[in-house]
Amino acid sequence: MNFEDVSDPLVAVDQFRRRAEDAGLALPEAMVLATVDAAGSPHARVVLYKGRTGRTIEFYTNYHSNKAQELSHRPEAEVCIHYPSLALQVRLHGPVQRLDVARSDQYFSTRPRESQIGAWASQQSQPLAQREQLDQAVAEVQARFDGQVVPRPPHWGGYGLLVDSVELWIGQAGRLHDRACYRFVDQAWRCERLFP
Repeated sequence: MNFEDVSDPLVAVDQFRRRAEDAGLALPEAMVLATVDAAGSPHARVVLYKGRTGRTIEFYTNYHSNKAQELSHRPEAEVCIHYPSLALQVRLHGPVQRLDVARSDQYFSTRPRESQIGAWASQQSQPLAQREQLDQAVAEVQARFDGQVVPRPPHWGGYGLLVDSVELWIGQAGRLHDRACYRFVDQAWRCERLFP
């Protein structure tokens, strides 16, 4: 790939993802999301990349989770997507905001029923004394919505990360990798190659 010929690095990100899917890699939508808490400590976890509209990438979570609390304090994040067997990596950075209710509802309706039930039953990131407590909560939610469509919980929904920088990394022999950083400036992407 000639980095200087890439007019939109997010199209390259999509191409990397398609290569991972074509290669049959497990969870090609997995990405590491890094946030910062109120004390300035970084936290990272794997979430799922659930789509892109323009420069905005989507992921979903419980609004009471640690990641959501961190994003409410500092609405900015970085994600890293790594396909080691393909020697490809992407880093995306930018401000984050909640997606609108209609978009969250739309995505929630496509989730498997078990995942919909789980979104109601799990008090994500809160202490859990024993597994039976979660199992009981799941059973109660299943009974509550028996024979009904499961609506999106008000405490669960999407976030959009508005990408303002992208780093593309392509592994090369001798660890002399190809790297480039793209920044969105004056309504255009600017490319700068980086030493490996």
